[in-house]
Amino acid sequence: MRVLIVTAGSWGDVAPYTGLGVRLRSAGHDVVLATHERFERAATAHGLGFRPLPVDPREELASASGQRLARAVSAPVEMARIVRMAAAFMPRLSAGVADAVRQGADVLLSSTVTEPMCSVLGEALRLPSIGLHLQPLQPTAEFPPMMTGRRSFGRYGNRLAAHALWAATDRIFAPAVGELRRELGLPPRRWGGPPALPRDRTVLHGFSPRIVPRPADWPDGHRVCGYWWPGTTPGWHPDPRLVDFLDSGPPPVFVGFGSFVTAEAERLSALLVEALRRAKVRGIVQAGWSGLHAEGDDLLTVQEVPHAWLFPRTAAVVHHAGAGTTAAGLRAGVPAVPVPVQLDQHFWAARLTRLGVAPPPLRYQRLTAERLAAAITTATRDPALRSRSRLLAEQLAREDGAQPVLDTLERLAGRRQQ
Repeated sequence: MRVLIVTAGSWGDVAPYTGLGVRLRSAGHDVVLATHERFERAATAHGLGFRPLPVDPREELASASGQRLARAVSAPVEMARIVRMAAAFMPRLSAGVADAVRQGADVLLSSTVTEPMCSVLGEALRLPSIGLHLQPLQPTAEFPPMMTGRRSFGRYGNRLAAHALWAATDRIFAPAVGELRRELGLPPRRWGGPPALPRDRTVLHGFSPRIVPRPADWPDGHRVCGYWWPGTTPGWHPDPRLVDFLDSGPPPVFVGFGSFVTAEAERLSALLVEALRRAKVRGIVQAGWSGLHAEGDDLLTVQEVPHAWLFPRTAAVVHHAGAGTTAAGLRAGVPAVPVPVQLDQHFWAARLTRLGVAPPPLRYQRLTAERLAAAITTATRDPALRSRSRLLAEQLAREDGAQPVLDTLERLAGRRQQ
């Protein structure tokens, strides 16, 4: 089948689909990835086709709106800033998704952000459209919506909060989706959450049921598959400087904030250096999109390094608790120190602590060198955290998150041949 995977966002919103795409291609499918132009090489290096989408996510995060979002100190403020920020680029993104889909496909596989548009295009073009989600966004009584940063509102409150969040999120998608429906000659949509999608649609989730068990009150078509691991670029080799650093002493602590962009990179870098020195550990700091930097006898700055290669060689991983980095740390079997900044990161950070593989989260907006050093010390010296991390990694290694996606495509292919 001609499979078009459509995703938008930061690198963490793209990387899992590269590995999944390689797996689908190895099963005989023709796979194309539609995403932002800055990720073209990541797609083509793995042998996947590529179709560009507009909007540069790094530029958006580095903009004044993006910096205001990073400084939000409560869920309502964060949601309001997301709505304003997205309103500027959502029409362009919607038009880009439409252009990518019109170039041809037999089935659309779409991420959370692109699913509202892909659903409309699938309806108009009579193409099956399947959601591939990296976060558990469907309302449930079992936990609160992830952007609230709350442990629980109670079963009734959790569902009520989720539907309230959907109502707010609808403001992001409604104008672009409405315009797309008019352009395609479809009737106006009925409200039913941001994408106004039917409850019986198929949504496959790329995280492990050991990390987030499937809620019992989800619709039947929603399935938790297991992680879709990013592909490693063919021919990649570690920098000899990094290898020498790893060989020169005990396992270091990794610190990285991924695609998070801060205008205060110098201040954050200094804070990280101070925390690592207070904790008396060696450190590897990933520059990331903020351009963090730390050098010294026991410190090394790196650019992009596959987490699957680096994390198992570390003593602990300090990160922003994005879905992808969280998964990579769990896969490596090392304790985490979660420092959530925004969006779903608060959910994953709390989940790590609940799983027994991390000390309590440190909110980025209140981060200090003293607090971070104390958390690093706990993560590197508590044997219970390390034991639980290793056990979870062994369990994850036995899962195959891509197989349910393949099975779904095979069923679709069978129907097409009937």
